[in-house]
Amino acid sequence: MNTRSAFSRRRLRASGFRFAGSLLIAAFACCVALQAAEPNFADLERTVLAELKDKRIPGCAIAVVSGERVVFAKGFGVANVETGESVHTNMLFRLGSTTKMFTCAAVVMLADEGKFKLDAPVGNLVKGLNTKVAALTPVQLMAHTAGLRDESPMRGLHDDSALGAGIRAWRDDIFFAEPGRIYSYANPGYWLAGLLAETVDGKPYADVLDSRLFQPLGMKHTTLRPVVAMTFPLAVGHEPADDSPVVSRPLADNAATWPAGQMFSTVGDLARWCIALMHDGKLDSKQVLAPSLIAAMTTPRADIPGGEAKYGLGLNLSTVRGVKVWQHGGSRAGYGSYIRIAPEKKFAVIALMNLSAATMPRTIEKAMETVVPVEARAAAKPKEELPLVEAEIAKLIGRYRNGASIELLSSREGQLWLRRTNGESRVVKIGENRFETRPGGTELIVVNGADGRAEFLFRGGRALRLLRP
Repeated sequence: MNTRSAFSRRRLRASGFRFAGSLLIAAFACCVALQAAEPNFADLERTVLAELKDKRIPGCAIAVVSGERVVFAKGFGVANVETGESVHTNMLFRLGSTTKMFTCAAVVMLADEGKFKLDAPVGNLVKGLNTKVAALTPVQLMAHTAGLRDESPMRGLHDDSALGAGIRAWRDDIFFAEPGRIYSYANPGYWLAGLLAETVDGKPYADVLDSRLFQPLGMKHTTLRPVVAMTFPLAVGHEPADDSPVVSRPLADNAATWPAGQMFSTVGDLARWCIALMHDGKLDSKQVLAPSLIAAMTTPRADIPGGEAKYGLGLNLSTVRGVKVWQHGGSRAGYGSYIRIAPEKKFAVIALMNLSAATMPRTIEKAMETVVPVEARAAAKPKEELPLVEAEIAKLIGRYRNGASIELLSSREGQLWLRRTNGESRVVKIGENRFETRPGGTELIVVNGADGRAEFLFRGGRALRLLRP
């Protein structure tokens, strides 16, 4: 035997073992590094449970998206206070106004196909409308600048034909302001946008969304139809009560309002929507949405009074703790929802709750700061009450109206008071054209007219117009 050859072979084997060992060590180190980089959601879970308890919300489903995958998804609490069934992530919740994202997507998709222009009158295609209504454009409807009064009747007819019948009955009093004058959140604008989509696509609105969005996106459990939703696991809606939340009966439904807030969906299905929006329409390596659609929805269309936030089409556009976000919330009888997307960070969080008007802002914030580098939260500062002189008060007092909502600003002993249907509050000045109710802390933004007098009172996303003599 050649001793030199045997030695060479032994040295080669030893080198191979060392090389393989180095690979194993490197792979292990890589795994450890990846594991260390994975977010720790323990604090998020504690935040969710605390917020559910504090707000007496029966249950919720939460999902967090990072990149192209869901990195956290979990149900908390109960789906039904009467049965005690636990929430799980494949349960349907009703979204409320988060539906508006999808209505906008369908309308923009049809416009991209050359069926109509987003700045052309809807009356060109939808017949039988009031003359002033027919002159509105899809952008005005979906950016909340159409001047329409707001309303949201929860119960009504269940048939698809209710959508068109209700809209064709509108008269001039559907307007509270001139189109284009001011941003004011208005559900009826979305009803008409949905009617436009079904008119052009030649099928009921619910089927337009199903064929154009839900099926291509793989949102297999999402629907607008209650009779479909009830065939899947469904978190039951609840209303607040003195002792504890109670089941909301009957299930709210009004087909005339579906395009503004009807969808039933799961956090998993909605995560697919978020991933597509954040990746220029790509999902599972396929182009399911046109980049032009996303650009149209995320282009600022209206200034929201009182801050730097803008409204696109179905999305609030703002910056939160130094991070650009697209977001929208929703409320429907029995339910609440919220979606926040940070497109540049490829992050999204989805929260679905089974209590009327439920919100979970602490949960949304905790999810974001767990995954995304954010600026430190600014310390809350008490809002100083500023002097308010009689001449300034005189420009503000009067009766303000948006549809059935009427509020009265009046003066008494040198102070400003706001009367609503639920009582009266003192109003203090906290900045230029900025006011706040005490108690309550509702911020009021005054938008002046050309004469320097107040023309609109803006709060909670909606404007009320001063009724002039």
